[in-house]
Amino acid sequence: MVKFLDLQGVNAQYRQALIDACTEVIDSGWYIMGEKLKQFETQFASYCGVKHCIGVANGLDALTLTLRAWKLLGRIAEGDEVLVPANTYIATILAITENKLVPVLVEPDEGSFNLGAHNLAQALTPRTRVIMPVHLYGRLAEMPAINAFAAEHGLLVLEDSAQSHGAELDGRRAGAWGDASGFSFYPGKNLGALGDAGAVTTNDDALADTLKSLRNYGSHVKYMNMYQGVNSRLDELQAALLSVKLAYLDNETRLRQQVAQQYLAGIDNPAIQLPDPGVVGQHAWHLFVVRSECREQLQQHLAQQGVQTLVHYPIPPHRQQAYPQLAELSLPLTERLHKQVLSLPMDPTLTVASIQHVIDACNSFSRP
Repeated sequence: MVKFLDLQGVNAQYRQALIDACTEVIDSGWYIMGEKLKQFETQFASYCGVKHCIGVANGLDALTLTLRAWKLLGRIAEGDEVLVPANTYIATILAITENKLVPVLVEPDEGSFNLGAHNLAQALTPRTRVIMPVHLYGRLAEMPAINAFAAEHGLLVLEDSAQSHGAELDGRRAGAWGDASGFSFYPGKNLGALGDAGAVTTNDDALADTLKSLRNYGSHVKYMNMYQGVNSRLDELQAALLSVKLAYLDNETRLRQQVAQQYLAGIDNPAIQLPDPGVVGQHAWHLFVVRSECREQLQQHLAQQGVQTLVHYPIPPHRQQAYPQLAELSLPLTERLHKQVLSLPMDPTLTVASIQHVIDACNSFSRP
């Protein structure tokens, strides 16, 4: 069986370094808001090419707290609208509605799966205040055009970079394009912790300062609370583990890109539509997502051939029970994508033989 993602194998490469990092934290006697967090925040900010990284408990909190901080800073207000791709994972929408903002779902670009600048103008209203491009599956959205549109209309840009660690465009990495960016370090991400973890990156001093307070009960100084904050802190253990793995992220990204190139060159089946890779470096290949009008049959065939696949994501946000207010939206492209997408194995530890097995399994599929 070719696993969809062999997390055990990925982490086994760095096992001793991870154990040493855990031991160092255990022996330090300091487990929350210590030197390991500061170290990782400095390293990841430098990696992304920004001034600030603020570690939080998970990727959802990274987005939610950023929007909340902008409200506290008077840059947005309850009822304001946020333009967001309709085919994103529900967490992006949850961050918006948690802040009593209004998600405006925009159809994505069919080739890239991402928010396209050409679709923004028709969604713009006098209440629009934020654009949230999602670098879906690891491919950077067309950020130069999105940023130009945002600047023209005085909008904030919050990148959802949960799947795009290491992706870059014109020498600028995910996390450095917007006014802020939210990252997830969920274990299955390209840069994954061994538990939940997240971070915000930004060049905005006031935003960074507010976020540091919000994540820690609204407090900058112990027992003095400026805001009604939350407990959303990236702990010392996860920060230490992330520092270990960050050193290998660029190499793992190159390996993912090599796997993708082999898939792109080898899969030649008219029943399977391959993803658009974008320009060199733009895609970090968190997922390799193909499309098929007969997805269920394709998935069954691949399973029979010993290839594990997943669907990201079977139900779009506007069709989720959690959002009845969005149920009447007509988003035909988004709905079609959610019925057709299928994620093939993508893993920096995939062997040449495993990659070829996936290619052969795809090519042996016959449309029913």
